[in-house]
Amino acid sequence: MKQDTALIIIDMINKMDFDGGENLLKNSLPVAKRLRVFKKEVKQQGVPVIYVNDNFGLWQDNASELLEECKKGTGKPVVEEMEPDEDDYFIIKPKHSGFFGTQLSILLDHLKVKNLILTGVAGDICVIFTANDAYMREYNLWVPEDGIASEYKEDNENALRIIKRSLAAQTDSLDCSLLGRIFSS
Repeated sequence: MKQDTALIIIDMINKMDFDGGENLLKNSLPVAKRLRVFKKEVKQQGVPVIYVNDNFGLWQDNASELLEECKKGTGKPVVEEMEPDEDDYFIIKPKHSGFFGTQLSILLDHLKVKNLILTGVAGDICVIFTANDAYMREYNLWVPEDGIASEYKEDNENALRIIKRSLAAQTDSLDCSLLGRIFSS
């Protein structure tokens, strides 16, 4: 059991009804399928799952309303693939970083988390901003190369290079057996 690690799923509950949303949907669907399996495996090892999601103008912090609203958009196939479980945490964020203006730091402190597995969309925006803020808070980072997606694959690859080089993150593929090796203390 990896009790000092959390899986963060960023913006996978997403309408994707914006300019470029179709590209993001196309690139996110394979990630969602892999991530659903990975999520199940890490939960069996006791890793908490925390969804950190844009509010899409719904400021009431109501995850179920946000979920239903996003099912009405182009991103419905990803939303259905990534629907949170009852025991998952769900944090609504107002901006790009999962830390900015949210209770994420407090929750991670409460859970005694030191290691973060950051996944989701968009790799070149919200994932990289969240990774940067996590790095500044001295978390150990794993941003799996096949666990994030962006509108354009080149942008995703550039984000991964920056995350690996500048934020000292591991970028190995989603593989539950890597938990112990990546986060060995």
